[in-house]
Amino acid sequence: MSLGKDENYLLDVALLGTGGMMPLPNRFLTSLLLRFNGRLLMVDCGEATQITLKLLGWSYKNLDIICITHFHADHIAGLPGLLLTVGNAGRDETLTLIGPPGLMGVAKSLCVIAQELPFDIDVIELPFERGFPPETVTLGKYSISAYPLDHRIPCFAYSFVFNRAGKFDTEKAKENDVPLGLWNKLQNGESIQKDGRLFTPDMVLGTARQPIKASYCTDTRPVKGLGNFVKDSDLFICEGLYGEPDKQHTAKKHKHMTFQEAAKIAREGDVKELWLTHFSPAMPAPDAFIEYARSIFPNSKVGRDRKTKTLNYSDD
Repeated sequence: MSLGKDENYLLDVALLGTGGMMPLPNRFLTSLLLRFNGRLLMVDCGEATQITLKLLGWSYKNLDIICITHFHADHIAGLPGLLLTVGNAGRDETLTLIGPPGLMGVAKSLCVIAQELPFDIDVIELPFERGFPPETVTLGKYSISAYPLDHRIPCFAYSFVFNRAGKFDTEKAKENDVPLGLWNKLQNGESIQKDGRLFTPDMVLGTARQPIKASYCTDTRPVKGLGNFVKDSDLFICEGLYGEPDKQHTAKKHKHMTFQEAAKIAREGDVKELWLTHFSPAMPAPDAFIEYARSIFPNSKVGRDRKTKTLNYSDD
């Protein structure tokens, strides 16, 4: 996937839905959408996800990757409908699915009702082993890492790092005798063979700069190392199925988290901002409980369907 120059890259983030367990008339199921250089990456796809994506107004056709956290219906049952919608939008490029072991079988079963797709599907199953370093997939200028969680079935948190190359260094290019005509391509990340020499981007670029990092976690109890996994995220989106502190016992029983527990992970990870999501159907007004999170992590916010934010590379 060619991403071109990175100097003007922005990462647009959208919460397509914020509901847990079942869709409601005013709340779609939890799903995340990231847009980087015009291309889309989605996390989870419950029932009717394509409807809230349509309301958001971002192009179906540019959806390249769907990461699945786990195989409960409210996180994956909308996959066939979404894939058909993407196909009807004219997409013919391969689409990639990433998720826990067994994703191939689950996707094939769901897509029995979506067999005539005009594009191929690549499936990447990541190993689910607690206690091991996060599994990472690198695609172009960004990487996707998965961290095993503690739910009733295998479930991943995801972290997305959008890398940024170093600044172009004219003096370095000259010192390495790089022909002027190659500068632009090398700056864009290409390696070029010319006159018996291999010219690489590091011959014209300085040290890599601070990337953008967004992390996403839902359907779990707090687990050891999760704060470190989301560390320094520009945006951390985390489930808060229950807002009330007295729901702690219920959260433990069903392998979910409260607002306060999500806020503690955000604080431990020293993230810049926390969005809460995956709200219980029995919690119609999550705003009523936001102070429980803010008492622990002040920059906590309640997620809303189609809430958006643009993350920029920091100036350095």
